[in-house]
Parts: sequence; C-alpha cells; structure tokens
Amino acid sequence: MPKKKFHVHINDNFCKRCGICYWICPTKTIIKGELGKPEVPDHDKCIGCLMCENACPDFAIDVVEREAVKKDV
Repeated sequence: MPKKKFHVHINDNFCKRCGICYWICPTKTIIKGELGKPEVPDHDKCIGCLMCENACPDFAIDVVEREAVKKDV
C-alpha cells in the first residue's frame, strides 16, 4: 500500500499570520515565510495529522488527501 500524500492549502484571505500552524506542525511542512506568512514549500512532508487545521483559529487551513498515482507494471 503506497504512502498517503496530502496537500496543505492556506487561505490567505482568512489567515491573520498568528504562527500557530508552523509552531504546531510536527514535520515542519508549514514554515514561517516573509512577514510571518505561513508557507508550504514541500507538500510531500505532510503526514496528514490535521494538527494545523484543527488549531487554526481562523479556519484558514485545509489539509486534503491527494489522489494516489497508480503505476502499471
């Protein structure tokens, strides 16, 4: 069974740059960017724990599972 992959979407219109998401992320998928804006440089690091999504006071983060790419052998 392949490892699940996730996409972290941060809605800039809702985000107030509080920093909770990059403080709480266990894999440091979300990092502090310019002017405190959260950024996701590598979505493959996300393990789908949803800690950032659940902790965000502004409901600005959505973590969604990406479709697995099946390779025919």
